[in-house]
Amino acid sequence: MQYNAIIIGGGSAGLMAAIAASKDGANVLLLDKGDKLGRKLGISGGGRCNVTNNKDLDELIKHIPGNGRFLHSTFSNFNNKDIIAFFENLGIALKEEDNGRMFPVTDKAKTVVDTLVNQVRKQGVKIVLNAPVDHIMYDGGKVIGVRVKSGETFRGTSVIVASGGKSVPQTGSTGDGYAWAEKAGHTITELFPTEVPLTSNEPFITSKELQGLSLRSVALSVWSPKGKQLISHEGDMLFTHFGLSGPIVLRCSQFVVKALKQFGTGNIEVAIDLMPGKSKDDVYRETLRLAEAESKKTIKNVLKSYLPEKMIPILLQKAGLQDSLTFDNIPKQEWLALTQLIKHFPIRVYGSLSIEDAFVTGGGIHLKEIDPKTMESKRMSGLYFCGEILDIHGYTGGYNITAAFSTGYTAGLNAVLGR
Repeated sequence: MQYNAIIIGGGSAGLMAAIAASKDGANVLLLDKGDKLGRKLGISGGGRCNVTNNKDLDELIKHIPGNGRFLHSTFSNFNNKDIIAFFENLGIALKEEDNGRMFPVTDKAKTVVDTLVNQVRKQGVKIVLNAPVDHIMYDGGKVIGVRVKSGETFRGTSVIVASGGKSVPQTGSTGDGYAWAEKAGHTITELFPTEVPLTSNEPFITSKELQGLSLRSVALSVWSPKGKQLISHEGDMLFTHFGLSGPIVLRCSQFVVKALKQFGTGNIEVAIDLMPGKSKDDVYRETLRLAEAESKKTIKNVLKSYLPEKMIPILLQKAGLQDSLTFDNIPKQEWLALTQLIKHFPIRVYGSLSIEDAFVTGGGIHLKEIDPKTMESKRMSGLYFCGEILDIHGYTGGYNITAAFSTGYTAGLNAVLGR
């Protein structure tokens, strides 16, 4: 049998590609090497599946720092508002949470996965599971089909590669598609982990004295060796036994990974602003006022109402202050140093967890080799790419899945045009 489109990979991009390709009756085949579809989708958003983000398009693209502008064309086909309408038309009620994140009202990723898979089946797509692809077959500068590892071949006039990146490999994303792309003449930009926890060997990290401490509504910034701020994000973070994690750490991580490579240094400074809404002068005055109001108490105890308790001994030690001091004995210079540390608490990080431990893969197929209007390869006729295999990456918060759905839909639609 000759298929109009063969899709490799049944994740977010592959499922959406299958739905778009088959909506007008095209003959579509979906291959997946695992025993079930939508595995990474099923654990996304903490198991609740953050299906998109409701921000305006310009803001949406800003939150995809890895080549988000490439998506202007695909977003004109199928953007975040279209994704919301798509799911609601399929009977999934969505709700908006903080920062524009859209979730199913059920709070279950299974709702999203089951609905997508059911729609794929309903539209007559042939699904073959446990079918790892060995290679894509080319002849005369165009795609002619796919061979799976069992030796079976499937013929098709177009092939859509939606095999994912190298992150979260337990869901099947093990980077298989890069070799197929290279065989077709594509360049793979260097892969690196993004949205990944950071590692540090600062004494207060290795001693584990801050392990488990969660900071709310703080700012984290990344600094070049020359003292230039590279990025800053505000929100929540967490100290771990190996370093730092949590939403703002993940958002800053790609800038740390790139800076370590760019500057060739063994470590990069990140800094926590514990009071992002206040100036240094505000912090200086407020902390002194607190100490004066309870002048008989030691500063260590006074500051408990102002700062995370676990951090107080470290802050005082770095500022050169004895924790047994009371208001009457506070030295001005050291108190200024404490104020500076509250606004800029430096931490040396030397790297990140591996690409397999990252939420998202940075790097991938070079976008100059892909037609942004169709997602077709400029190197091989009938070959399309979508999702995380492309050199596109965003922050967590519904941005990566939006890129996957949008590129998947665009690839699926165009792969069967003129069939």
